[in-house]
Amino acid sequence: MAIIKPFKAIRPATDIVSLVASRSYQQYSKRELNSVLDFNPFSFLHIINPGYKYAKSVSGQERFKLVHNRYLEFLEDAVFLKDTENSFYLYQMQKGNTTFTGLFCGTSVQEYRDDQIKKHENTLQRREKLFANYLETVKFNAEPVLMTYADNEAIASILKKEMLAKAEYHFTTRDKITHRLWPISDAKTIRNIQKSFQEVDSLYIADGHHRSASSNLLAENAEKKNPQHTGKEPYNYFMSYLLPESEIRIYEFNRMVKDLNGLRKEEFLIRLDEFYRIENQGNIDYRPTKKHHFSMYLDGEFYSLYLRKKVYQFTDVLSELDTQILFKTILEPILGIYDLRKNKRIQYGSGKHNVIKMKDEIDKGKYAVGFSLVPITISEIKAIADAGLVMPPKSTYIEPKLRSGLAIYEL
Repeated sequence: MAIIKPFKAIRPATDIVSLVASRSYQQYSKRELNSVLDFNPFSFLHIINPGYKYAKSVSGQERFKLVHNRYLEFLEDAVFLKDTENSFYLYQMQKGNTTFTGLFCGTSVQEYRDDQIKKHENTLQRREKLFANYLETVKFNAEPVLMTYADNEAIASILKKEMLAKAEYHFTTRDKITHRLWPISDAKTIRNIQKSFQEVDSLYIADGHHRSASSNLLAENAEKKNPQHTGKEPYNYFMSYLLPESEIRIYEFNRMVKDLNGLRKEEFLIRLDEFYRIENQGNIDYRPTKKHHFSMYLDGEFYSLYLRKKVYQFTDVLSELDTQILFKTILEPILGIYDLRKNKRIQYGSGKHNVIKMKDEIDKGKYAVGFSLVPITISEIKAIADAGLVMPPKSTYIEPKLRSGLAIYEL
């Protein structure tokens, strides 16, 4: 059963919404970020880069407090307005033939604790504490956790009906994505949506494991400080965007390693031969086509690597995952990379055209070898989460990437 909650969102004024909503902070180059801050006074980026106002770099608690202050200024200047009714928010992104149609709502920290909200990645305790401290200071969620659920005909029918009305927001951004948003405040429709989600067995975190973990930690800390705690306080929920699993798009992360761990090329290939049937594909742009099949770029040439299944042991769903296979057969035993999160000899690349970028980086001498994989499927993600296991870092690059500042949940 999935418990979801409507809320009174803080949202941009309709006439400037396209100027306010921003991509995630990490997606901007330094030059692009400075350009937005210089020429767009309405951008949400001003809130999360509060030092810009004083031409000063700020960090830590000082930054958190200034973020809160910039947020208050946006409210005072009516850049942001607070809805008067509890609502769900139907939000659609469309680019070409690809469409994402989902729901902004509050999701329960208790369901997160009870594993009704499923995870497939580990989180770092240091980052959890940092983000929880950030939330406690700024007092809002502006970036939703992306979650997915099994396609549900009743939910789809309700949302389809709501989209017959004119969208309150309708704008297109420079990346050619068209955005539409419909607030759903009718009490009967809200009850029907909640009832339909009660038939959903579990929600699965697709993107935002640290955001959900830090929201849980924030709730734990707030409960300890509140002798009148009832479980209904805003901090008992966090903002999520729920999307049916058929609309989730999953891409792979390639792996690039700076050296061969002291091995000569010939020695490295011999070590690989233990687990793989190796075929030299020359200098063509070669990509893997199925599970347990990898592409490797080394010394100006592509190789296909076919796993020798009689040598490698499948023991659980994690052991069948390609990113885990690569780690256990090559990265750890041959290249000496034991900690995928901290080792600086390995880097990751994502995107549809990253094989070309990977080749260019290796040809320039920045890395010695690169590996390309096929994307992990939603079924694999769910199997890992259902088994209570976690994937190696950078196993999935998931879309959609949501806008910040389009809907805000106050804590």
